[in-house]
Amino acid sequence: MAAAAVSRTLLPVAGRRLWGFTRRLPLRAAAAQVSLASSRPRGSRCALDRASGSPAPGRRRPGRRGGGAAAPSPPRCVLPLYFGGDRLRSTQAAPQVVLNVPETQVTCLENGLRVASENSGISTCTVGLWIDAGSRYENEKNNGTAHFLEHMAFKGTKKRSQLDLELEIENMGAHLNAYTSREQTVYYAKAFSKDLPRAVEILADIIQNSTLGEAEIERERGVILREMQEVETNLQEVVFDYLHATAYQNTALGRTILGPTENIKSISRKDLVDYITTHYKGPRIVLAAAGGVCHNELLELAKFHFGDSLCAHKGDVPALPPCKFTGSEIRVRDDKMPLAHLAVAIEAVGWTHPDTICLMVANTLIGNWDRSFGGGMNLSSKLAQLTCHGNLCHSFQSFNTSYTDTGLWGLYMVCEQATVADMLHAVQKEWMRLCTAVSESEVARAKNLLKTNMLLQLDGSTPICEDIGRQMLCYNRRIPIPELEARIDAVDAEMVREVCTKYIYGKSPAIAALGPIERLPDFNQICSNMRWTRD
Repeated sequence: MAAAAVSRTLLPVAGRRLWGFTRRLPLRAAAAQVSLASSRPRGSRCALDRASGSPAPGRRRPGRRGGGAAAPSPPRCVLPLYFGGDRLRSTQAAPQVVLNVPETQVTCLENGLRVASENSGISTCTVGLWIDAGSRYENEKNNGTAHFLEHMAFKGTKKRSQLDLELEIENMGAHLNAYTSREQTVYYAKAFSKDLPRAVEILADIIQNSTLGEAEIERERGVILREMQEVETNLQEVVFDYLHATAYQNTALGRTILGPTENIKSISRKDLVDYITTHYKGPRIVLAAAGGVCHNELLELAKFHFGDSLCAHKGDVPALPPCKFTGSEIRVRDDKMPLAHLAVAIEAVGWTHPDTICLMVANTLIGNWDRSFGGGMNLSSKLAQLTCHGNLCHSFQSFNTSYTDTGLWGLYMVCEQATVADMLHAVQKEWMRLCTAVSESEVARAKNLLKTNMLLQLDGSTPICEDIGRQMLCYNRRIPIPELEARIDAVDAEMVREVCTKYIYGKSPAIAALGPIERLPDFNQICSNMRWTRD
């Protein structure tokens, strides 16, 4: 009797977890329904699976049974549905879960350095320095310095040789890493929570006391030149560098992060020291941490290691170089390549602009697609439906890249030579539809997908720490999740049409194309299709 009672209690719960509501079923019928629900046919990949980054069709998920022979289910017409109080309670509890996210605590030191952390109480942590300095603050002569400096940070300090640094990190079981973007430079470490003081001390040491030895500089030139060769084999990165070069001609954003080869060969120790003394200042640095981190402890560590050393700017803060968008194109034709790689973008807005959220929703509406995706004509993205039905490309990916005062909103695609023109026409036609005829149901689905993706990205201490550091530099605060969701929910179809018309309709795009692009339409024709498209 006890076993039967347990079975009768657990099976409806399983049904509720799989379907979202409880079924009042006989025990045998409920078991049949659960078996059928847990053995979805391979290849029937839904939009939620794609958004959550689940394995491709045909690949089993860990912990999930493969589909076996299921008992036949009774007709659905005889199975009454019960929308009980449990479902309502679970729906009402969802906002409470979001509200229970640990608070992001922020403190500013006297020298302007900001300390921000989120304590989730786990046994590991991520701590890092987010610096408001990247390749955008370089000129033609020293382009590549920020990235070169990132490499030199791990080559030894006044207290530690390169070997000592590597051994100390490995003995802690920690990870030390860094990266450079066009507007930010980041140094971060992942370690046990108990090793937070050592991690902060190491980060402070490498950005304040790096030796920058001449021998290490010469050796690192070869490393960076080999890295440049590797980047050139990644055609997507090549296309996006071309896109920035044509969209922001003769400006800082138009230059690459690694810099040209001649600069890598000529950058000196003086260039590196000048860059540090000019840009590595307290008001432009955020010490961010997430995981098992006590904010008061982190604050004391920041005062001890950075309080007296990272002074504010003497005189004026270096101004952000203005970068003007220019509708133009770069074509690199190579008929020997098997596929054409193409990126097309219009000028978007910066991080703090009111239209940013709406453009993010529009970007989600376009979505992305690859031939490996299932679904075909049942995909939610209209462009994906057209692409799949017409076999127009191998893959496409929408993007929305934001900087402080500008941005790029567009699409990257990989096509065969014969379908380049048709694919570009389909993209522009879909953009015009966003300006004129997007529906409320599409916008509602895109908003849900956008919120899901944003929350799924905050999985672990490292992405949370990156989110804190980036938002502190961009907004000088971390936007709470409920506020962000409220701003997304405020977007409707009319707002999407207005914003897309404002930034897309009648605007000249920036285009970067590489490969067999003989059939790519003339730039003037592409610009005319930004106003209307023929069927």
